[in-house]
Amino acid sequence: MLLAIAIFCATVFLAYANGANDNFKGVATLFGSETTNYRIAIWWATFTTFAGSISSVFLASTLLKNFSGKGLVPEAIANTSQFHLAVALGAGLTVILATVTGFPISTTHGLTGALTGAGLMAIGQKLNFSALGKAFFVPLLASPLIAIVLAAITYGILRYLRLALGIDKAWCICAGNKPELIPVASGNTPSLLLKTVTPDVAINTTEKCQQRYLGKFWGIESQQIVDICHFISAGVVSFARGLNDTPKIVALLLTVTAFSIKGGMLAVGMGMAVGGLLNARKVAHTVSQKITTLNPGKGLAANFVTGILVIFASRIGVPVSTTHVSVGSIFGVGVISKTAHINIFSQVLASWVLTLPIAAILSGLFYFVI
Repeated sequence: MLLAIAIFCATVFLAYANGANDNFKGVATLFGSETTNYRIAIWWATFTTFAGSISSVFLASTLLKNFSGKGLVPEAIANTSQFHLAVALGAGLTVILATVTGFPISTTHGLTGALTGAGLMAIGQKLNFSALGKAFFVPLLASPLIAIVLAAITYGILRYLRLALGIDKAWCICAGNKPELIPVASGNTPSLLLKTVTPDVAINTTEKCQQRYLGKFWGIESQQIVDICHFISAGVVSFARGLNDTPKIVALLLTVTAFSIKGGMLAVGMGMAVGGLLNARKVAHTVSQKITTLNPGKGLAANFVTGILVIFASRIGVPVSTTHVSVGSIFGVGVISKTAHINIFSQVLASWVLTLPIAAILSGLFYFVI
């Protein structure tokens, strides 16, 4: 009974870490493009992610089997509570460490590493490396590349349609005052600093001005159409993330007969929601503002690609990472618009590379101790 409670707590902890690191990624473009503020964005992400978690009971059952460890290790190992507890602790600790340092890593990647580490500790070289590569590594490596290409193409198409429809973009002119310190000579004494206020005008500055779309389409303001579609697309991405990630985490509860699958989905969904609400701000800043400069059009294109890829993968049981797809899509629109920050993206890639070995080492150690 104590072991069952430990598995449940470790799984909910992993769900909390997942929510803290992943929940905001679906709405990152809303915040980064200044379409809305942080508070509205995170609540929209929480609601739609939780809806995806509940829907996963009916739409994403295939992922339950993939992340239970069956096929990767013998069923005699995969069906033990000790194996699942080690995986939950290893993956959860890896994801929460990335969260507090502000790196957007993949829970799917962390789980894959944790399954590998615990499996190696349990059976050594008898681990099914063929299944590991086919079912896990290939989708995780291919998905961000596909997302980058599709997002670049999608943004290019949307930009072409905007120009063809005669929808222009405009920047506001921000005027105001700013304080400055100027040196003032005073006799034989050293120069003093005098505070003064000077006029300040900023034109075409992304830090100070918000870009807007002009004109009307079907009698509706173009900016309003873009904003509505942007909100819907962000909700779709968050829904897809809940749909894709929840069954992967719930799979760790399959050995706990006291909890039903539906009960596990609900508990994991709530854990993800709480984690996103309480601990998402650092990762939000990285994804929203550091990878590329965003506007509503770029955000809409990135979310469109992310939502389609993740929902399609969830439906056919392919364990792609919403993080990889989302960050890849955002970077893709940044590349085509020549606003991508390569150095930040390189750091994010490095965190992805480290995720698997760190999760594997932690999970292996936990399995050894348990």
